[in-house]
Amino acid sequence: MADLTIGALAAAAGVGVETVRYYQRRRLLEEPRRPPGSVRRYGGEALARLRFIRHTQELGFSLDEVAELLALDEGRECQEARRIAAAKLAVVRERLSRLRRIERTLAEHVRACERSRAPQRCPLIESLAQRQ
Repeated sequence: MADLTIGALAAAAGVGVETVRYYQRRRLLEEPRRPPGSVRRYGGEALARLRFIRHTQELGFSLDEVAELLALDEGRECQEARRIAAAKLAVVRERLSRLRRIERTLAEHVRACERSRAPQRCPLIESLAQRQ
């Protein structure tokens, strides 16, 4: 696992080569030296870091937050990492609350459309037009 090309690294992590290069430009992932006449090779540590980046993004962390977490990991700052995660959790909970409200509103609109039998303006469109 210590001899991956950028393509093999990307495939093993489930991302594209351009994603790996982008992370390198953002300094989230180190770019190994290129031996003369050869290609860069990545090891297991690069793969683990790339998977970490991917996983944290799946959890909703921005790349700036990922960079903070990676920097904290290097210094073993658990308290600060917990603070960042708690802030992200609060944002996620707020989004969920908002999504639940949207779900209830849309469900009401759909039920209104299902109940409507008269050839009138669609209750859903009418209700949305009134909210402008």
